[in-house]
Amino acid sequence: MGSPTTPVVGEPTRSAVLIDHVSKVYGTEGNSLHALDTITLDVAQGEFVCLLGASGCGKSTLLNLVAGLDRPTTGTIDTGTNRTGLMFQESALFPWLTARGNIELPLKIRKVPRAERHQKAAELLDLVNLGPFGGKLPHELSGGMRQRVALARSLAQEADVLLMDEPFGALDAMTRDVLHDELERIWRETGLSVIFVTHNVREAVRLGDRVILLSGRPGRIIEEYPVHIERPRRLDSFDVADLARVITDRLKDEVRRHGR
Repeated sequence: MGSPTTPVVGEPTRSAVLIDHVSKVYGTEGNSLHALDTITLDVAQGEFVCLLGASGCGKSTLLNLVAGLDRPTTGTIDTGTNRTGLMFQESALFPWLTARGNIELPLKIRKVPRAERHQKAAELLDLVNLGPFGGKLPHELSGGMRQRVALARSLAQEADVLLMDEPFGALDAMTRDVLHDELERIWRETGLSVIFVTHNVREAVRLGDRVILLSGRPGRIIEEYPVHIERPRRLDSFDVADLARVITDRLKDEVRRHGR
């Protein structure tokens, strides 16, 4: 089974996100932090791209720039007419709202009529396999279930591009593996473009069409690994482990180069 991003012969590939020579510097001259340096990346419609690198290499900074939460110092980011949704490592649910209420919140902010909000929230709860749990408060849900609610809330923004900042990093291995399957299913069903930040090399290979490896600060793209492994994939499969080993060795070289 091939990736849904496999282009039709003769059909031009459209960009979901086009990052062109983007740099980000914080602070002022003499007291500045160079976070990103001339990043250029073209993410196709429907593509799943994983960003990988050591801590502090600017992965989260890049997501924030694509989301429009910050502006690049130089360069441009073009998402066209695509909406972006951002999902963090922590679910960040409002504890006084039910799962359904959290999902409905972005719809309410956009002044979507109540009946339409209820209908959309019910559809999204079903999509993330939480249909019976819409009335539960966050503290009544497991960590994995809370992350499913957070994913549904991101999708409620009608995002075309989903930006995910280590969303499964705090979960146990079994829950994370299950959510990998769920995310891949949702990605296939919705046609989303995904930019996924992770420290976990196998996770990147398990999920991505491409793995982009960033250098230590300032973050630069130093390697790009297309993942030509048949889906669905398993974390413990030989092909996933083999490519993960290659990427890990390159990442270790980069960490040693920066003395970390």
